[in-house]
Amino acid sequence: MTTREQPAREQTAREQTAREQTAREQTAREQTAREQTAEEQRLKENRDRTAYWTRWGSYVSERQWGTVREDYSEDGEAWNYFPHSQAHARAYRWGEDGIAGISDNHQRLCFAIALWNGKDPILKERLFGLSGFEGNHGEDVKECYFYLDNTPTHSYMKYLYRYPQARFPYEDLVEENQRRDRTATEYELTDTGIFEADGFFDVEVEYAKVSPEDILIKIHITNHGTEQRTLHLLPTLWFRNTWAWGYDREKPRLKVFSENDQCQVIEAEHPTLGKRWFYYPVASDSSAAGTLLFTDNDTNKQKVFGVENNASYVKDAFHEYVVHHNQEAVNGDRLGTKVASHYQLSLAPGATQTLRLRLCDTPDLNAPFDESFDTTFETRRDEADSFYHRICPYELTTEQRQVLRQGFAGLLWNKQYYYFVVEQWLNGDPAQPEPPEAHQFGRNSDWRHVFNDDVLSMPDKWEYPWYASWDLAFHLIPLAMIDPDYAKLQISRLMREWYMHPNGQIPAYEWGFSEVNPPVQAWAAWQVYKLEREFYDRADTDFLERVFQKLLLNFTWWVNRKDPEGRNVFQGGFLGLDNIGVFDRSSDLPADSSLQQADGTSWMGMFCLNMMEIALELAKFNATYEDIASKFFEHFLYIADAIDGIGSSRISLWDDTDHFYYDALRFSDGHHELMKVRSIVGLIPLFAVGSIEPDTLDRFKGFSKRTQWFTQNRPDLTQKIACMQAPGVGERRLLAIVHPDRLRSILQVMLDESEFFSPYGIRSVSKHHEAHPYTMQIDGTEYQVDYEPAESTTAMFGGNSNWRGPIWFPINFLIIEALYCFYDYFGDEFKVECPTGSGRYATLREVAINLSRRLTRLFMRDENGRRPFYGGVDRFQTDPLWHDLFLFHEYYHGDNGAGLGASHQTGWTGLVTRLIHQCSQYDAQQKDT
Repeated sequence: MTTREQPAREQTAREQTAREQTAREQTAREQTAREQTAEEQRLKENRDRTAYWTRWGSYVSERQWGTVREDYSEDGEAWNYFPHSQAHARAYRWGEDGIAGISDNHQRLCFAIALWNGKDPILKERLFGLSGFEGNHGEDVKECYFYLDNTPTHSYMKYLYRYPQARFPYEDLVEENQRRDRTATEYELTDTGIFEADGFFDVEVEYAKVSPEDILIKIHITNHGTEQRTLHLLPTLWFRNTWAWGYDREKPRLKVFSENDQCQVIEAEHPTLGKRWFYYPVASDSSAAGTLLFTDNDTNKQKVFGVENNASYVKDAFHEYVVHHNQEAVNGDRLGTKVASHYQLSLAPGATQTLRLRLCDTPDLNAPFDESFDTTFETRRDEADSFYHRICPYELTTEQRQVLRQGFAGLLWNKQYYYFVVEQWLNGDPAQPEPPEAHQFGRNSDWRHVFNDDVLSMPDKWEYPWYASWDLAFHLIPLAMIDPDYAKLQISRLMREWYMHPNGQIPAYEWGFSEVNPPVQAWAAWQVYKLEREFYDRADTDFLERVFQKLLLNFTWWVNRKDPEGRNVFQGGFLGLDNIGVFDRSSDLPADSSLQQADGTSWMGMFCLNMMEIALELAKFNATYEDIASKFFEHFLYIADAIDGIGSSRISLWDDTDHFYYDALRFSDGHHELMKVRSIVGLIPLFAVGSIEPDTLDRFKGFSKRTQWFTQNRPDLTQKIACMQAPGVGERRLLAIVHPDRLRSILQVMLDESEFFSPYGIRSVSKHHEAHPYTMQIDGTEYQVDYEPAESTTAMFGGNSNWRGPIWFPINFLIIEALYCFYDYFGDEFKVECPTGSGRYATLREVAINLSRRLTRLFMRDENGRRPFYGGVDRFQTDPLWHDLFLFHEYYHGDNGAGLGASHQTGWTGLVTRLIHQCSQYDAQQKDT
């Protein structure tokens, strides 16, 4: 052995010993940990692969029509190529949708409900809404449905759909929203008057798992009308169509397995899923005996395209049978790939009827609906209560518990099977007509490697039924609280070679994988790692290391592609903030100019610090990462310096007069202009902050020496930022773009209630611009930014984008996290006026709690008994049947807190669950002291 090899081997041995010691400590902690709840035990079995509890779940989309995946047009107009009017008769290529639906994890076999009130022109098999062209603020679901409960293993789930008893106002909703312009509010189902006199059915769907492959289903129908009413209920089981495209030779099938006086049993046989059996009751409670209906999940080509059908029985057969009384539409031989039992339920006013069903892997249950059926539901509900109490064991009000529970439910119901193979999509399928040539070279044609086949977290399964990489980062925070394994899987998928581009770019979303979103994945991975340690006492360094390696590729892509001049100033385009700027930042800029973005540059500063923190954590087990941590420390200094002055022109994005950060427009002749829009662009520099514990510097001598060298020898890089030099509370060291004086200045503006500080969170644009719009003129064209607290009045970037005033949870959450980080360093001695001008001073931790409470206040009743997020909808505010049903919107009115945009975007608005947890934890600590 050479002398050079000896230290290396000793180092390897030390690293191995450290890993083994950590593993032993973790095992010991697990052995002495408190008793697990039943749901945690199921999660453990799922993780250990001793029981596949998550094979079945709420993975069916709420909208498949109008998506990019289903669009084979020449012009790329997805809404027009596959509209809602064809969805009941046309087979989908890439996925399925339904009401309160479930499926297996590859969506081979699906279940959902279909309804008819006797008056609608179509069978209600899916949720209706407006396309991006029909809504006056873009795509917009027009139904009333609510996610009431769900657990991570989907051992218990609950969903409520409100179905009007009068004819559904399809035409009215389209026509009235078309009549309204962007300055008007959206016209909702509750505005049509259709729910007057409580003329609706409550359709409540519950699921409870006996085992991973034995799923019990209850459907409760309640008549909230004043007259006797009949509801047609069709619980539907079907196979996703995988046979019509020219790949699968073997077609799955559904057939009658057995019948008796209790139930009718359907056998579902699939080439890869195997066999399952579905139990329909012949009579349940006072419900009418069901009539079995069979058809195939194939396109009705005659109806859709005007050509001859090549299938005898087609997708819309149940619609034809129920609505048009066409008994020839269904297969009399009782075979097919789609089956339902048709129940006609007659209900007196206020009456409820319950239907019990069962999907399992057992063909010969003697008593499928015996007493144990209801007992299982009671047990699973109790177990769900225990699990969520374990997640947040602190003292909560009833309202806080409701928001917490329905917030987590919304996150879990928004899990969806997402299937998209771009190469096949671009080229077309062997058994289908060849797509137009333009399709093959249009949208996403440079992402041919993408092969998505996973259960993913959607922003909103109706309005945004596709993954969005920067949205997903925020979903992971609450998901990591309840199911860290699923959270880790989500971010790991984005980094895999069948998602990430070979050049290192992470796909944005299916409407444009090449769009540039903020690089928040490193932050999300680091948060997930810490949350698993906080809630479950597990440190998954293997996960962290795998993700870190791929994040290196993504960081390199950013440096190479989004810093074209090598100045460490980044131009990421709109960066997910849509039309917040003076002009569309994703399009060509005026007058041969370039944009120096305060937010893009700050996002990259944050990216550096996140990578540095991860590297230091990994260096505990592999010394190589100590050098990588130093690299990101150095790169952060260059970025932090660049935001204060770029090259010889020294363009500073900080304005010493306003004490705020702005974007700068740099012209070809060398001069520049700061675009003085008071927006969250100027707050994002706060996010680039991190603190280092003293034991980290003691442990990693090489890293410590390199940081000391920079602080001593490169004062030009460190004098304007908070950089490691002065120890804070507990001898911590701070790294931040924003040094203490600037922090005070920014917070003075941010916490001013006449600017950013709304009663319900931080506005995306200062209210100052309401009376003082920002304008600039370039080549005779005037550009302007106003404060718009509600829906956008401009379609600058997309039909429903609005970042010019409303409150957005993801940005607010990052502000709160930054405040906590600054507090860890400054402690109780650093105080700011909160709100500005109030004369009351608070620590940064207290400011974070104050902001958290303002955000959670959106969902709590005020002194008048009204919840701000409901806005002016009195039915939701005052009616006992409505006022405890929560929606989690995309964003919120900057002044009154009314919910806006997508109504079920529990994804990033689900962050409210973490805020409730942090506030209740803070309150408990205050009581203890």
